[in-house]
Amino acid sequence: MCIDCGCAVPARTSTATPQRAGTITAVNLLQDLLARNDAMAAHNRDHFNEHGVLVVNVMSSPGAGKTALLEATIVALRDRLRIAVIEGDLETDNDAARIRAHGVPAIQITTGTACHLDAALVHQALDELPLAGLDLLFIENVGNLVCPAGFDLGQHRNVTLLSTTEGDDKPAKYPVIFRASDLVVLSKADLLDVMDDFNPLRALAAVRALGCDIPLVHTAVRRAPSIGAWLAWLESEVEALRCRLDRGSRAGARPPSAGTRAVPFTPAAG
Repeated sequence: MCIDCGCAVPARTSTATPQRAGTITAVNLLQDLLARNDAMAAHNRDHFNEHGVLVVNVMSSPGAGKTALLEATIVALRDRLRIAVIEGDLETDNDAARIRAHGVPAIQITTGTACHLDAALVHQALDELPLAGLDLLFIENVGNLVCPAGFDLGQHRNVTLLSTTEGDDKPAKYPVIFRASDLVVLSKADLLDVMDDFNPLRALAAVRALGCDIPLVHTAVRRAPSIGAWLAWLESEVEALRCRLDRGSRAGARPPSAGTRAVPFTPAAG
C-alpha cells in the first residue's frame, strides 16, 4: 500500500550506483510530496481557524474502536457542541453511515490503496462540510499505526487509540505515531479484567520511554461505558482554541494555529 500512495522510501542500499541514484530520486520525490502536503495542510488549518473549528485527527490500528468512540462522543456532546466527522477507509462508507445515523454530518473518503489520508483529500471533503456551523471536527484516519503520523492534515490535535486487545507494547513497536500524539486513548478499558496480559502501567511506561509527557486516558463504550476524561479533554481543547483565536483577533493579527505534531519525513543518512 505504501508504494501505491507514495509514502514509501526504497530500502537503503550500498551496492550499485544506479540503485543509489534511484533511491535519491525517490527520496527527493517524497520530500516534494510532503512539502506540497504541508502547504495544503496549512491552507486547511487557515480554514479551520477562520471558522473557529477544533480539528482532531484520530489514529489507530484497525479495530481499535475509533468509530465506536466517536459515536459515544457524539451522543454525549451533541447538545453542547456542533460536531462533524471525516471518515477515511480504503473502501466502503460503513463508518460514515454509522456516524450519520446519529444526526451529524459525515463525509467518507475512500482511499483505494492508500494507507493514510492526506491534506488534499481532506480539503476536497471540506467542500461538503458546513464549517461555519461547527465547533468540533473529527478526522478518523485510515486504520494504520505507521503512515498517518507523517502527513499533516491541518488538524490542531492528534489522538492515538491503543486498544487493550492489541498489547501494551504497541508504543514501543510503533514509536513514531505515539510521539506525534497529543493524547493517547486506552480504548476498550472495560476488557481489562479479562485481558490479563495487558498492563496499563506498562503501556504508559512505553509511552514515557519515548520521551512523551502526554496524557493517557481510559475509555470504554460497550460493557461499562466510561468516557468522562476523554470528553473533558475535548471540551478543554475546544475552549483553548477559542481563547487562542480570540487573542489573535483582538491583537489584529492572523489567528495562530493551535499547532500540529505530525512528524516530518527524515531520509536515511548515507
